[in-house]
Amino acid sequence: MKRALITGVTGQDGSYLAEVLLDRGYDVYGLVRRTSGGPSDILEQLHRTRGLHFIYGDLHDVASLRRAMEIAKPDEVYNLASQSHVGVSFEVPEDAWEVNYLGAGRVITEALKANKATRIYQASSSEMFGTTPPPQNELSAFAPVSPYAQAKLRAHKEYVVGYREDKGAYVCSGILFNHESPRRGKHFVTRKITLSLAKIKLGLQERLELGNLNVKRDWGYAKEYVVAMHTMLERDSAEDFVIATGVQHSVREFVDAAASVLGMPVLWEGSGVDEVGKNKKGEVIVSVNPKFFRSREVSDLVGDASKAKRILGWEPSVSFSELVSMMAKADYDELVRSAQ
Repeated sequence: MKRALITGVTGQDGSYLAEVLLDRGYDVYGLVRRTSGGPSDILEQLHRTRGLHFIYGDLHDVASLRRAMEIAKPDEVYNLASQSHVGVSFEVPEDAWEVNYLGAGRVITEALKANKATRIYQASSSEMFGTTPPPQNELSAFAPVSPYAQAKLRAHKEYVVGYREDKGAYVCSGILFNHESPRRGKHFVTRKITLSLAKIKLGLQERLELGNLNVKRDWGYAKEYVVAMHTMLERDSAEDFVIATGVQHSVREFVDAAASVLGMPVLWEGSGVDEVGKNKKGEVIVSVNPKFFRSREVSDLVGDASKAKRILGWEPSVSFSELVSMMAKADYDELVRSAQ
């Protein structure tokens, strides 16, 4: 039985990956920070019914990572832990650097110290491309504009490409474009949209405030993206892969799609910071708030995952509209259940 250690197991990707690996017969260990919240209900269920193991540790603490490697004895390590919010990284740049660069280095280094044959997956990000014109693929130039992306890129160059080329280590990177699901954190814009609109539909909230509505992203389904992570580590040699749908949509389009699913189409009026979205009664339910603008914004990302399709046999099947529908319905149904 293969053994895997997942850092960031309590996040969206970590929980889906744990399920995928358990389904494939792995003995799975998840690194968990000791917080007041603890693992989610989904992870607790996997722990109780399917044997998911929890190890407490932190990417700031090298001793805890060394202990985790000793306990898990992993054949595969998936480093998904990060300071994951791009906007927040502008407010706490040192933490983004500490976790996304130095923390990644600690995980990869300790994994290889424990067993130099360990196969390691590092979660990189499309944000590393920054201002590079789309479509972006594995040969595109990197031009990061946020502390989050700068730290991710440094980890990618030094601990993924560097360790692979200089040490012969099996370290690969998934350069994932935006991927969402009903498990997405509530502070991310996609989940903020679906949850807020569901609350507005139920009379629990009056208005949704957003930043730049014109920002475009390549949004896919997270559960499909974690399958690509595992497939990367099944190959004879380590390579880096862009994982994306190849289709982009604006934040405004995401709002439109979610509102339509909930039966509350939005009529847009105005432009710039004065743009508003109204319901059929003429009430403003969406507005622009400049406080949500980023000091430096990546406005146009769309990935070219043709290498992943050709070599990994991976391609997405869930469309943008299906993804938004899944998220909006899940938030609406959960709010209804909680009110009963």
